[in-house]
Amino acid sequence: MQAALDEVCRTGGVLIVYSLSRLARSTKDTIAIGERLDRAGADLVSLSEKLDTTSAAGKMVFRMMAVLAEFEQDQVSERTATAMAHKKAKGERVGTIPFGFDLSADGIALTKNPKEQAALELMSLLRECGMSLPEIAALRTRKGIRTKKGAAHGHQRLCHV
Repeated sequence: MQAALDEVCRTGGVLIVYSLSRLARSTKDTIAIGERLDRAGADLVSLSEKLDTTSAAGKMVFRMMAVLAEFEQDQVSERTATAMAHKKAKGERVGTIPFGFDLSADGIALTKNPKEQAALELMSLLRECGMSLPEIAALRTRKGIRTKKGAAHGHQRLCHV
């Protein structure tokens, strides 16, 4: 994106985007990009919104569309967070399957993995006894306890213990 902006500003060309919602994540950033293009004598074309930023009315519509694009992104984030929290509250999988659990036969719910649960209990006990996270991670590696994908555990991933 930076390379495209640099080139358009350098040449006074046209930056073409599918939608303002794809241009930047915030109203402030969208407007800053628009102002940067304007200062450089470059234009912005949004295929979805059919914007013309060369007039005062076009600039006002551009700013309003930037606000609406940010609002739309915020709504999507809220709906996603709500749906994930609902699934988690029901004991359903959200994202990757955490260590200590397996995906049940229904493909939705999580069930406890006894072997991994025992490893979690041991790690918790070791932590309570004063063992550091790097020491616990090294012990897991020596004992052959791996992540779901078969990798060795780093101490950064043990913070929940």
